[in-house]
Parts: sequence; structure tokens; C-alpha cells
Amino acid sequence: MSSTRHADAGRRAFLLRACALGAAGAAAPLAANLAALGAAAAQEAPVGSYKALVCVFLYGGNDPYNTIVPYDEASHRAYAAARADIALPREALHATVLGGGPEANGMRFALAPSLAPLAPLYARGRMAVALNVGPLAAPTSKADYIAGKAALPPKLFSHNDQQSYWQALAPEGASSGWAGRLTDLLLAGSATSGMAGVTAGGNAVLLAGRHSSGYRVGPQGSTAIAQLRDGLYGSEACRALLRDLITAPRPHLMESKLAAIAVRSIASDARLRAALAAVPPPPGFAGIDTPLAGQLRIVARIVAARQALGARRQVFFVSQNGYDNHTGLRDDHPALLRELGQALAAFQAELDRIGMADQVTTFTASEFGRTLGSNGNGSDHGWGGHQLVLGGAVQGGRCYGTHPDIALDGPGFVDNGRLLPDMAVEQLGAELGAWFGAGRDELALAFPNLRRFGPGPSGLLRAPDRAIRA
Repeated sequence: MSSTRHADAGRRAFLLRACALGAAGAAAPLAANLAALGAAAAQEAPVGSYKALVCVFLYGGNDPYNTIVPYDEASHRAYAAARADIALPREALHATVLGGGPEANGMRFALAPSLAPLAPLYARGRMAVALNVGPLAAPTSKADYIAGKAALPPKLFSHNDQQSYWQALAPEGASSGWAGRLTDLLLAGSATSGMAGVTAGGNAVLLAGRHSSGYRVGPQGSTAIAQLRDGLYGSEACRALLRDLITAPRPHLMESKLAAIAVRSIASDARLRAALAAVPPPPGFAGIDTPLAGQLRIVARIVAARQALGARRQVFFVSQNGYDNHTGLRDDHPALLRELGQALAAFQAELDRIGMADQVTTFTASEFGRTLGSNGNGSDHGWGGHQLVLGGAVQGGRCYGTHPDIALDGPGFVDNGRLLPDMAVEQLGAELGAWFGAGRDELALAFPNLRRFGPGPSGLLRAPDRAIRA
């Protein structure tokens, strides 16, 4: 088949998938939408091209106000009045002030002091802040919210449901997430489809697909079946027999599926081990011994091994726990952000070292923000939050989106300072999809709910090398 005919077939397949997603309506998972975009982009990507997304999920609901802190005098004064004992003092923020002028609504912000390792990335234009992002079913005003007229995402302030909504645009119980759909649809675009979605951060609906699941790795790589790797009772015959037992086709449907999974697992383990054998531990992580750093370290090694794996598009999932700070916000939150800042800075430095900074975009996510108002020793479940976006393709050094004036009872806040989102998860997702290579028509098909919001934070990511055309 000629390259032109192959590209046409890829476009037709994408359009069929995208139309199916559109038929699913506004509830179609973000997972599925970005999956379709990734599939189309991978099918038309020039041989040897590579792009990856890395989702850093902050479990528990990260407090946005003590992460990206209002810095100008008026905003910080209002922030300190609302937060009382949990507010960060303004004098502690001088070294991490963002930008050289107003960022949003005349406000200025600073990184939390614990995120100081990321300040140089922001200054170099390698990091941006997406302000006030959250799950929305439609643009929502405070008046409609109070009157009960707003179309709201289901189970708004539930941890499990909003974790699922960020990863799948559906509440808990969703069977697939956007990276899992991406794995399903990348079969034609990646020589090793089993490596299209990789989790170093535990099980997550983000990587669950209809026909596949995220390939799970540990800090050192894949986890082999010990008896096949090390031998069984010192007998090669026993090892061969075990392999036959767990991989042989069987007439029972469930047994057959289990055997097929075992075959794929063994093959993927061998492939990844061989690829990583040529990739030494990243030097930039030396001395950073934290769980998140370990996860990002193996992601960096897999990116470095991309050619051996035959990968063109990959989505990675890593995670950090501990952000449900109803109490101890002043004590516990800085340590969490310190781990986050050190790990992200080391990861970006490693991508620079191997020449892959422009091909990998990293973004944070968390099920919800937290209340502006203090509960006495912490903050409670909120709604909108701020997210970091890092990489060489990021047009950084600025904040994207808008932020209301700081006021517990202001028009941009509900329920003791829950930030009313101004940027929908779909809008941020569409920006990522465009960077992957999708054109306007594909975005409209893949994100049918996007028409309710309009374009996302335009300019957040540089234009892709090659856009897909229908």
C-alpha cells in the first residue's frame, strides 16, 4: 500500500472512531478523545518521530492556593485574611515570584517556596501554569450554581468520582480512561502497542482500555514472573513446563484470555528488559530518593529506549499520594511539594540531557482543588485548581486562564471558597490533543463537549510539527 493510501485509510479510521465518540455525547471520556487523536497522529507521524505525555496525578486534592500563591499586595492580603493560620507569608515568596508582570486579572503569583527547583524552568519558558482548571459539564455561573440550575459533573466533591472524572470524564466505575483508549487505537501506529500506555504510579482508570490495560512497571522496569526468569527448582524442564501451562491456548473463554495476557506479559517483559539494558540510570536523579522520583526515573529510561521499543506515541502515568490535607496543611503540604518540585526538575533535566525535552510534555492533575477558607488546620474539598505544564514544547513563563479576585463570597467562589472552574478539563485536553497533531476538525469531532466552552488556553503549547487533516 502506498503511503498516500495508508494515510487515507488512517484518516478514515480516525473519522469513524471520532464519529463514534461524538455519538456518545458529552459524557464521552477525555480518555477516549485523546486516544483517537493520538491514534491519528501516530498513523501519520513520520517514521522516527516521537511524542509523549506524562500525567503526574496528585491524589487527595492538591491545595491550589498554597501551591500557586497570590503574590501582589492586594491579592495576598485577601488570601491571608481568608486563610488565617494556613496562609504562607508574603516575605517567604520573594524568591519564587512568577513572571515580570500581571498574570491574570491584574494578579501576580508565586510558587510555594517548596517548589523552588521549578522556578528556573518557569523563567526559561519551560513551564507554565494552567489556572483554575476543573471538571465542568457546561460553563457555570455562581448564580446558576446557587439556584440549582447549573449542569454539573456527577458527584462533584467525591475523591473517587473526581479522580475518575479527571482520568475518564465519568464518575467511579468508568471502564476506560483516555490513555487506555489511546493504547487500543495506537495498534497501527506503534510497533509495540503494549508500551503505548505505561503506568509507574499504580493502577488507574486513565490507562484502562476496552482491549488493553496500561503496562505496569516498577522503579527498575517490568516485573517478571520470577519462576520463568530465575528458574523453577533448578530445572529448565520445569521452567518450560510452567511456561507452557500458563500460555497454552484453552477452549474456555476466560482461560484463553488469561493465557493471552500471559503471552503478552512475557513478551513485553523481555522486550522492555532488552531495551533498558542499554539505558543506564539517569544521572540527574542521583541523591533524590523519593517514590515520585523513582517513578519519573523509569519513565525517563523508557523514553530513552523509545527506538528499541519502536514507540512513536506514549502516555505515562505517575502519581503522588497525600494531598488530602484537611489537617496539617502547613506541616505536610510543603514536604509533598518539595518531593514534587525536586522530581519534576530532575525529570526535565534528564529530558534535556537526552535531547527529548521538546518531545515530552508533562502535566499535573488532581481530582479537585481545596477551599480558600481555612477549617482551622487545613482546607476542605474544593473544585477548581491550578496545574503545572512542563516541557520544551510549552510556551512557558506565564500563567494561562483567568482567576477571580480573592474573596470568600466573591463571584468566582462558592461554598467557603471553592474556586469555580473557568477552564474545563476538556479544554486542557484539547490543547494536548492539538500538540499531538490533531487539526481543528478532528478536535471538534473528538471533543464534542468542547463546543460548549470554546477553545482552550491557546498558545500553551507550540504548534505541532505536522497537523492531521481530514
